[in-house]
Amino acid sequence: MENQAVGLAEAVGLPTVIKRVSARAPWKNLPAQIWPRPLSLIAAGSDPLEAPWPRLLISCGRRSVPFSMAIRKASNGSCFTIHIQNPKVGLHNFDLVVPPRHDGLRGSNVIATRGALNRVTSVRLAEGARRFAHRFEHLPRPLIAVLLGGASNSYRLTTARTAKIAEQLLELLRTAGAGLVITPSRRTGDRNVAVLREQLTRDDVFIWDGTGANPYFGLLGLADAIVVTEDSANMVSEAATTGKPVYVIELEGGSRRFRNFHDMLLSEGITRPFDGRLEDWSYPPLDDTDTVAAEVRLRIGLAGQEPTGCP
Repeated sequence: MENQAVGLAEAVGLPTVIKRVSARAPWKNLPAQIWPRPLSLIAAGSDPLEAPWPRLLISCGRRSVPFSMAIRKASNGSCFTIHIQNPKVGLHNFDLVVPPRHDGLRGSNVIATRGALNRVTSVRLAEGARRFAHRFEHLPRPLIAVLLGGASNSYRLTTARTAKIAEQLLELLRTAGAGLVITPSRRTGDRNVAVLREQLTRDDVFIWDGTGANPYFGLLGLADAIVVTEDSANMVSEAATTGKPVYVIELEGGSRRFRNFHDMLLSEGITRPFDGRLEDWSYPPLDDTDTVAAEVRLRIGLAGQEPTGCP
């Protein structure tokens, strides 16, 4: 969620401060509409929320909704508020709402996106590629980036499914002569990572162990194709922002919202299911972040001005 908000802030180009805030119990588990004075319910350890209020506030996720609504009210509307994802409250509580298209929200203050907003830019990809080129220069080409998620509220990643994924990756190595760089996440789980290491300990495979600088943007910049598990709309969207072939690994489970998301990208020729074979295709890269940022700049009177930058 934070990456989506930061990605939009960077694209808008104003100096930015990140605030990480949580609410005291029991309010953090209750609907936003019934919170009394949200700014007084901030839990210990949170960043402060106090005047002077910013020109622009970007929030993401359900638990940030009451704070955004409270700041908009406290600023007498001078703070332009944007909420990313479905806020599950009246859209009139925000100046702009940016949900995924598959949520089906409509309104004059709604910009629906195909994928998740993100921090992937051509500059960041080029910088990442330059930084990590030496680290992966020993691997054969084409170079395939494998982005692994794991267990979530909607999906399961079992050791049996991981073993099958490893078999398909081995098939890719045999048929395409490719090199693999695999980046597990925390949700992948130690047991599944162990399965991958057992089956894919080869000179043409690199599995990141989580130490040292994160090679994520370097991989996206260097890869000739990207393989990503379907549990993360963020990772799939980031991969699709590169314009490179994106293969999606199916996992156990799922939900209607995820199915709608994946069906949309598949029907638009952006992604294909991963079956161990390597193909090549092209598509216009996802540009949701830039599209939303341009609309934000227009609505807050920054159109035509040079961005002042953010950290």
